[in-house]
Amino acid sequence: MTLQLAFQSIGVVFGDLGTSPLYVLPSTFANGIKDNEDLLGVLSLIYYTLTFLPMIKYIVIVLRANDNGEGGTFALYSLICRYAKVGMIPNQQAEDENVSNYRLELPSSNRTKIASKIKSSLENSTFAKYMLLIATMIGTSMVIGDGVLTPCISVLSAMEGIMQATPAMTREKVVWLSILILILLFSIQRLGSDKVGYIFAPILTLWFICIGTIGVYNIIKYDPTVLKAINPLCIVSYFKRNKKHAWVSLGGIILCVTGAEAFFADIGHFSVRAIRLSTCTIVYPSIILCYSGQASYLRKHMDHGPNAFYASVPDPLYWPMFVIAVMAAIIASQALISGAFSIIQQSLAMGCFPNVKVVHTSAKVSGQVYIPEINYILMLFCIVVTFCFKTSAAIGNAYGIAVVFVMTLTSFFMVIVMLMIWKTNVLLVIGYILVFVTIELVYLSSLLFKFKDGGYLPLAFAVVLMCIMYTWNDVNRRKYYYELENKMSPEMVQDIIGSTNVCNVPGLAIFYSDLVDGIPPIFKHYIKNVHALHSVLVFVCIKSLPISKVPVEDRFLFNRIGSKELNVYRCVVRYGYTDLRSEHESFEIVLVRRLREFVADEILVSQENLQNGESDEVTRTNNVIDQAVDAGIVHFIGEREVIARKESNIRKKFLINYGYNFLVKNLRQQTSKVFDVPHQRMVKVGMIYEL
Repeated sequence: MTLQLAFQSIGVVFGDLGTSPLYVLPSTFANGIKDNEDLLGVLSLIYYTLTFLPMIKYIVIVLRANDNGEGGTFALYSLICRYAKVGMIPNQQAEDENVSNYRLELPSSNRTKIASKIKSSLENSTFAKYMLLIATMIGTSMVIGDGVLTPCISVLSAMEGIMQATPAMTREKVVWLSILILILLFSIQRLGSDKVGYIFAPILTLWFICIGTIGVYNIIKYDPTVLKAINPLCIVSYFKRNKKHAWVSLGGIILCVTGAEAFFADIGHFSVRAIRLSTCTIVYPSIILCYSGQASYLRKHMDHGPNAFYASVPDPLYWPMFVIAVMAAIIASQALISGAFSIIQQSLAMGCFPNVKVVHTSAKVSGQVYIPEINYILMLFCIVVTFCFKTSAAIGNAYGIAVVFVMTLTSFFMVIVMLMIWKTNVLLVIGYILVFVTIELVYLSSLLFKFKDGGYLPLAFAVVLMCIMYTWNDVNRRKYYYELENKMSPEMVQDIIGSTNVCNVPGLAIFYSDLVDGIPPIFKHYIKNVHALHSVLVFVCIKSLPISKVPVEDRFLFNRIGSKELNVYRCVVRYGYTDLRSEHESFEIVLVRRLREFVADEILVSQENLQNGESDEVTRTNNVIDQAVDAGIVHFIGEREVIARKESNIRKKFLINYGYNFLVKNLRQQTSKVFDVPHQRMVKVGMIYEL
């Protein structure tokens, strides 16, 4: 299974990193090569950037911080939420820790003082909680923004090679051909990562073999001495000679690690062992050899810098490599598209994104998903960016910012995880900061220099996504607190059921709400207007836990409300952020079965109760449930319209009345569709929440 996943991962995860040789040296030497020794300095920077960031930081360290096989910004956030109570919605229950994979396997260490201090500081600071959530949203937005730029620069850089061989191929024709390829790429996403991986993996494996082999050929033929770039003193000499220009060139060099974040974001599609195996055996060696071969060629052909990749390909292999490069560029886009799907699914489950449709494309691997709406939005933005920027060099100015920004945020979360959860030695954490954070901040400073030349694009895209995520999360949090403040007590329910003004009808009624405790205000609103109650009531709360998966046996948590005679139950249905919400069985069938099991389990609570005749009562209750199911099940779903209070400020009114309501009308998928509620047995209860 690991070998199979490792092979598939080559076709999905490593395309972006693998095709970076198409544009790294051309972007770095866009204005030509001034000194032959500069090639050694740039190659040395590429060696150590590839080694320190993708290999050591991600493959060795960051992949260890996966959340039960899931990666990405939200996976790190969920780890922190499970260890410290930093979630913004107070729906934690003591029973959550009984879920088999909820508890973290913490290392035994005597370094608990710092960990406890950080945990206490985070739990007692509202500002810190907000900052963690906002940082998570920023990271998510940047990865999705990266998913727009990656297809554009990968496909354009590959297609530009044809302009060198065929003068009749104009810039406009290259742009339109690139747009056509992008449309085809997004059209096959519905097949899923499983099938896409099998389609793409052989092609990208061939790509890595070819670039590695050509790299060895160029090293031997042109200048084997380029291998002395392994000496870091070459970097020092490069900066001494070029000063500010060397710093500016970092914006092109950092493109060699584009796609490194996909290592972490795409773990859910594959596995940690699979990604480590394919990286160390195929990906890293091939890329290092490819860059070395290009540098060796350019040492003898300094005027070919702006077209370094295609110029360094031997003439007999030009057209075969062009075809493979175009296919590899198409595949490169897959890494960030798959990562975008995964990370949106996670943010959706954590209440930070509208309820768009999530399609699980593999029965074997739950993390493989496809989101139709996001797929079409990404495709539209890719077409617009390709048409407007027209060249890979122009897109390159915008590309690196999103990459390095996400890497820096990952380092921020990793410092918290290492100190608070792993209880790593402080000196090692300081070493991590001095090495990796320093490298990332230096590169980020160079990229911001290109802000006006296109660097604004990923930031603008991230701001739009941030607004959507913040609006959705903020208003849903306000809704939860509104329900919390207006909930009914079990005593009030008992009084209502016993009231002569309310008539009883046979059947089972299921009321949906976000509350894990108390009776939602929608029930009070319903009784006030209808004056009828079913013989069995179940209040269902759909709740996301900060873990990737909740075992099926731990998913339903039942308890009684009031005395046994009332036949009123609460059910908290718990999902992880990668769990499939629409089960193979109907949701109501599973719910009723679990309800019967809960009542039956009460028989086994104590032998003393059995002797006192409690079993007869439980049996009667089960019969009541069966009769209620036979009479009919009705689903009551709240159609909650939210408006801002009249005394609210302008910002709050705009956020709720316009921003949130626009998202609800245009993006939200209804609960009835998520859980396949039969329309003929669904009742929507309208209610206005003034927030």
